[in-house]
Amino acid sequence: MKKILVVVVVVTTVLTSCTDATTSQLGGYGDKHKVEMYSGGELVRKWIATGKVKSPKSSDGYYFRDQACDCNVEVSGDVIITRIKN
Repeated sequence: MKKILVVVVVVTTVLTSCTDATTSQLGGYGDKHKVEMYSGGELVRKWIATGKVKSPKSSDGYYFRDQACDCNVEVSGDVIITRIKN
């Protein structure tokens, strides 16, 4: 019985200790995102991603599915990603 109680306490602690950023990131699946790319401080391109914008560990960029062309887009550089809540 003590082991079960310890496991429950540990799991509860882990699940409730997520930061706001982690919780927000987990909640972003399925939501659209606005992706803006800047060069020299000027906006040069923008997209609406149809779902999660991902950044692989082995890359310095991001990839996503663009709403306008229904195609995969990969970007790197000065990028701002904003979640659009459904």
